[in-house]
Amino acid sequence: MIRITQLKLPVGHSREALRQKAAKILRISPQSVKSLRIVKQSVDARKKEEILYSYTVDVETAGESQIVRRAKSAQIAAVRQERYVFPAPGEERLSHRPVIVGSGPAGLFCGLMLAEAGYRPLILERGEDVDGRRKKVERFWRDGTLDTGTNVQFGEGGAGTFSDGKLNTLVKDPGMRNQKVLEILAEHGADPEILYVQKPHVGTDVLSGVVKNIRNHIVELGGSVRFKSLVTDLLIEDGRIRGAEVNGQEIVRADQVVLAVGHSARDTFSMLLDRGIYMEQKAFAVGLRIQHPQNMLNVSQYGEKGAGILGPAPYKVTWKSSGGRGVYSFCMCPGGYVVDASSEPGMLAVNGMSNHDRGGINGNSALIVTVGPEDFKDASPLAGVAFQRQLEKLAFDCGEGKIPVQLYGDFKRGIDSKAFGDVEPQIRGRYQPGNLRRVLPEWLSLPLIEGVDQFEGRIKGFSRYDSILAGIESRTSSPVRICRDQRLESGVRGLYPCGEGAGYAGGITSAAMDGIRVAEEIGGRYRAD
Repeated sequence: MIRITQLKLPVGHSREALRQKAAKILRISPQSVKSLRIVKQSVDARKKEEILYSYTVDVETAGESQIVRRAKSAQIAAVRQERYVFPAPGEERLSHRPVIVGSGPAGLFCGLMLAEAGYRPLILERGEDVDGRRKKVERFWRDGTLDTGTNVQFGEGGAGTFSDGKLNTLVKDPGMRNQKVLEILAEHGADPEILYVQKPHVGTDVLSGVVKNIRNHIVELGGSVRFKSLVTDLLIEDGRIRGAEVNGQEIVRADQVVLAVGHSARDTFSMLLDRGIYMEQKAFAVGLRIQHPQNMLNVSQYGEKGAGILGPAPYKVTWKSSGGRGVYSFCMCPGGYVVDASSEPGMLAVNGMSNHDRGGINGNSALIVTVGPEDFKDASPLAGVAFQRQLEKLAFDCGEGKIPVQLYGDFKRGIDSKAFGDVEPQIRGRYQPGNLRRVLPEWLSLPLIEGVDQFEGRIKGFSRYDSILAGIESRTSSPVRICRDQRLESGVRGLYPCGEGAGYAGGITSAAMDGIRVAEEIGGRYRAD
């Protein structure tokens, strides 16, 4: 294969134009190109009057080594197409099939890899399947009826099911796990463009079907998935896992238990602490969701010419405040909605969500400020959880059980909002005006305001008075880390903390990759028979 980088073409070009440009760079005829695969596609919008797609492509043709030598260009190189390889099975025998706690990305991908290798895993999910889950979530958004077992945080697919379904990650990937995750998602119903676009996403409407397809595939391969099955205790003997208690009554025997519980399993964290599982506090971030007109963002990012062609524009902004705290956007949802993502009575948290077409009139993102153990004033591993709950209780009270919303200009001035401006709220869930300065402490509000005003210099209109804030965004990542060793086990042998809830991931892709890592560790030690 020959890899070509920095191949640029105008937006709206044809597939044939890509083939011809590749052939021109290689100085061969287009007919000599046997195959062409897009490795990466990104947008070059530095010149708003001439927006381009920038590609990395792999080309198959005759005489490749001679072509590369002749080119003498850093843009052209010979490459081997590498593929992900699951390890050969180990020698130790399994007394019971592996048990996976949680069916979010970490649990599902761990389960799928083990099922494909013949280990017949059992996945225990506290919430309902994705169809039942959607009904309960929509009812909650409609009338406020919260099911603490099945909601935006809990149920098949995990918290990412009700999100934008973003798949970008900063995790280094020498083992090709990232590519494997994307391939699996595409095989199970995601748009194949996720394999090469710079900022891939699935969309909540498509992701629901994808996770169902993955679950069905696991079952077809001999695995099992059980819903409404909350793990309430662990069976530990002589420092080794021996099984799990389900729903306070049933015992499931296992010598390998994967903890893929997600970042909101606060009752599970408490149970683990009671069982002596070593955990530690971890830094995370909290803040508010902000909504802007998507068309305003499109024009700012792409200019008038690109706003309609390229579709809803994303953004990513960061700032270090004068007090030293990081302020940054998180989980930006182009053409999306702010959603009520609460999971506990008397508390309120929000998240962002987009469908695949990102067709909403607003873009929203979390604007968050870093917090860490030094802010919690408590040595308990669950001090971060207590801090989250404190903020969520204030948000619930501020909105009288509904999402509290406020214009940014009013938030900055510390006054109540009386009416919306030109920005129309795009929210799934009940909402009402509330003064969010009473929710977010001043040592977090002031850096956030400083950040928003700085971001105006990068995105015109970002600090507009009538942009809409909603809170509280408290579930950005896990507030704890369930410690594990080089074999990915906790201090209890056979217990594998995994994914975002355990503190080893920060989104759908990295969680899925960590699930694959744990599956590799189990598969490389044990035989499948």
